[in-house]
Amino acid sequence: MTTFIATINGRTETVEISGRDGRYRVTVGDRTLDVDARQPAAGLYSLLIDGVSHVAGVSSTDAGTLVDLDGSTYVIEVEEHARHLIRTRSGAGASAAGQTLKSPLPGKVTHVAVAVGDRVKRGDTVVVIEAMKMENEFKAAAAGTVTEVRVRAGQPVNPGDVLVLIA
Repeated sequence: MTTFIATINGRTETVEISGRDGRYRVTVGDRTLDVDARQPAAGLYSLLIDGVSHVAGVSSTDAGTLVDLDGSTYVIEVEEHARHLIRTRSGAGASAAGQTLKSPLPGKVTHVAVAVGDRVKRGDTVVVIEAMKMENEFKAAAAGTVTEVRVRAGQPVNPGDVLVLIA
């Protein structure tokens, strides 16, 4: 089973998908659907959802993926659950008083981009962690000065481990 976070027209839902070869079980929130999905042409999908036939037109835009389904248009952004956790929790602890950057999941530090005394701006890369075969950049959620670096390259980390303190 693979878990995603989908934002559909501004509303966020957890989506779990299992299955293969065009036959899937999809859970959106607390609703589970059996889906048979085929792609007869680029940008066009034939869907059989709980026995009801649908045709979906799909295209990419700057705002996300545009899906036209049964006369309704949806803007959808999808990201893997782990990536969503990293993106949304990496800035946890930011405030006017400073920021405590913590690891949201287990991994290995591959790069530390700051040292004690460095000034950082919001969005500057602070630490890079490899987790689940992906390199994930952790960025400063606010401007400040690095007061403490608690990790080094090559070091394993666990969820909740403090990586860097910024004041």
